[in-house]
Amino acid sequence: MRNRILLREVQLYCDDTAVVFAQSVLPIRSLRGYWHGLVNLGSRSLGSELFSDPRVVRTSLEFRKLARHHGLYRHATKQVAAPPPALWARRSVFRLRGAAILVTEVFLPQVLGL
Repeated sequence: MRNRILLREVQLYCDDTAVVFAQSVLPIRSLRGYWHGLVNLGSRSLGSELFSDPRVVRTSLEFRKLARHHGLYRHATKQVAAPPPALWARRSVFRLRGAAILVTEVFLPQVLGL
């Protein structure tokens, strides 16, 4: 049986400018129990949910430079007029009582211009 996941992709804006592409990967089993409300976030911030609970533990941040051929680069730059040769990304895992969420943030070139 395949592992089922909930994939959430959003763009974070500063004023009217997209500055971050964020992707969250949650195994469906993580949505039971303490994080059952995450399936109905809608336009609410995942970060506000994660950082509001002191029981949530975050792993160390990992950073990576994404080249044009990387899948996350392609997703993140779909709406970028002039994509750069590479983008920087960071990721970490949030855990609550054994339930895990992988959160990756890709920094769009416009973030540097703000």
